Amino acid sequence: MAGAATRLSVFPLGGAILFPRMQLPLHIFEPRYRALVSDAAARDLRIGMIQPKDHGDPPALFEIGCIGKIVHLEALEDGRSNIVLEGVSRFRTLREIDVTTPFRQFEVTTDGFDDEVAEEPLGIAERAALEIESRRFADAQGYAVDWEAVSRLDDESLVNGIAQIAPFDVAAKQALLEASHIADRSELIIQLMQFFGRHQGGDEDRVTLQ
Repeated sequence: MAGAATRLSVFPLGGAILFPRMQLPLHIFEPRYRALVSDAAARDLRIGMIQPKDHGDPPALFEIGCIGKIVHLEALEDGRSNIVLEGVSRFRTLREIDVTTPFRQFEVTTDGFDDEVAEEPLGIAERAALEIESRRFADAQGYAVDWEAVSRLDDESLVNGIAQIAPFDVAAKQALLEASHIADRSELIIQLMQFFGRHQGGDEDRVTLQ
């Protein structure tokens, strides 16, 4: 797909980001996204996960998202479904395509993203700093974490896994998605966790880059 523009159906969902080689479970219930999943299942199984910038109708979208391939599909009796997406590559939107489908479609490219192979590992000090800050953050938030299992994760899975599940706002999540390399993403995660720790409270105090 790299080097050429292609058509991609997208699923705008705030707070949900996906990285190459990571998985994202989703419960599909809205009619437009039921149609999206049915269409993808009948074609190439690929969906573009992307975040909305606002609450417009339709919302403006960030330019960068991630292509997910459906690797598990559980159809429920009432038309809803549970799916699992596996990240393939990040993409950049070029233009929205005028379509009659209830879901939006864009011309996109993966040029500029070297997502086909796993990234270089973190340095020892970088890995240690991320684990230390993650423990502090988890303890402060009251999260129960299997740290032994965490220690067995490779660097890419650890960094991108934290980026996907951390309770940061849309802008912060987007910054993590757009970070060029896992070393940059790891450093940003540490900064966000430290900032979040200093600004605890209700939802209005969630960490934000806006």
